[in-house]
Amino acid sequence: MAGFGHTTRKHPRSRSRTGSRSGPDRATLGIIGLICAIVGLFSLGIVLGPIALVCGWLAMGRRWTGTRSMPALVAVVLGAIDTLLAIVGLASAAGSAAGGLF
Repeated sequence: MAGFGHTTRKHPRSRSRTGSRSGPDRATLGIIGLICAIVGLFSLGIVLGPIALVCGWLAMGRRWTGTRSMPALVAVVLGAIDTLLAIVGLASAAGSAAGGLF
């Protein structure tokens, strides 16, 4: 009776054991996030900072605890710094432009 699709042993590469294989793996996401964070320090920080944050967060497995790769952690930290510097720069540019009118 075991020959009608009712096996006791599952396929070793089934989705329940290895997860979805449709997207990039964690190491690739960590490196992409790190590259975006480094480039974001020099240009387009308002765009590349959040991208680095998301890629780093996904590379860490969406959690702070446990083992995490170093590029993913650096991508999250530098992405946050990129985003904050871009927001401060935009706010100061808007403040100086508004201050000159009055």
